[in-house]
Amino acid sequence: MSTRRQLKFRRLDGAYAIVRLQPDAAVPAWATKGEFTSITRTTDELSVVSLAEDLPAGVHSSHRWICLKLEGPFPFSMTGVLLSFIEPLSSHNIPVFAISTFDTDYVLIQEEWAGAALNALQQAGHELWPKDDSWRKLIK
Repeated sequence: MSTRRQLKFRRLDGAYAIVRLQPDAAVPAWATKGEFTSITRTTDELSVVSLAEDLPAGVHSSHRWICLKLEGPFPFSMTGVLLSFIEPLSSHNIPVFAISTFDTDYVLIQEEWAGAALNALQQAGHELWPKDDSWRKLIK
């Protein structure tokens, strides 16, 4: 049995887009701007996460996402970090898109779920840092 960790997290500014491109597509220049981007290539796809405002005409993302950054860094030996954060979201049926980096984890949530996500995370003991009252308008 694992112990749930109490984590600090912050919301990155802006709305994000998640885009699927063909696996052999070149990495587009618009995908490399901003505070946070993620580019992952597999044999099946080129997956890009970037600011929605940077998408050129003709490139479509089915949702707008908020991006939450867990305040790390977390050593690789520390287990259960991401699970502690996404379990409360999953138990409230809130869909997530998670990305891990060397130092930390990022969790993207569709904008329409932002208020419910904040409530679920705070009920689980996680702390929005720094305190950010702009989310109050998202809570329903």
